[in-house]
Amino acid sequence: MGGLGPGIGGFEILVIGLIALIVVGPKDLPVLMKRVGQFMAKMRGMASEFRASFDEMARQSELDDLRKEVAALKAGQGMYPLGAEAEAAFKDINKELGQPLVTGRSEWPDAEPVVPALPTPAVDAPVEPVVAPARPAKPRRKAASTAASKAKTTADKPASKPKPKPRTAKPKPAPKSEPGA
Repeated sequence: MGGLGPGIGGFEILVIGLIALIVVGPKDLPVLMKRVGQFMAKMRGMASEFRASFDEMARQSELDDLRKEVAALKAGQGMYPLGAEAEAAFKDINKELGQPLVTGRSEWPDAEPVVPALPTPAVDAPVEPVVAPARPAKPRRKAASTAASKAKTTADKPASKPKPKPRTAKPKPAPKSEPGA
C-alpha cells in the first residue's frame, strides 16, 4: 500500500499526472499542483485536529471512569472479602519473607547439599604488580613564576637612556638690515 492512499500506486499517479498535463497544460500545471498541495495540507490539518479532539474525549471519559472507581473504593464499595485459603497463603508468604536466608542446604529434602568451592592456588596466590621498564630521566628545567621571571628580566637589562626629543625646524631669523641704507 503505497502512494497517496489505498488503491493508488505509482502507475496510477503517473497516469493522473499525464492527464493533468494534457488537460491543464504545461503553463498552468505548477499553479494547479501548488493549490492541490495546499488543499491536501488543509485536509490533513483538519484530520489531525479531529483525531486530537477525539483522543481528548476518550481520555476524558477514561478519567471519569477512574474517578468513579476511586470514589467507590474510598467508600468501600466493590471490595469483596478474600477466602480463608487466600488469607492463609498471604500469611505463609509473610512468614517466609521474615525468615533469614540459609546457605549451604537446599529446601528440597532429596537434593544434594551445596558444597562451597575449594580455593585454587592460581586464584588465591598473591599477585605481583606489573612494573613498566624504567626509562632514563630527562633533565628538566625549573619553571620560574611569572612575577619572578619578569623581575629577573628587568634587573638584567641595562638602564634605558632617555628618549631624545624630536627635532623641530626652527624658523630662521630675518637678515638684519643695515642702518643707513
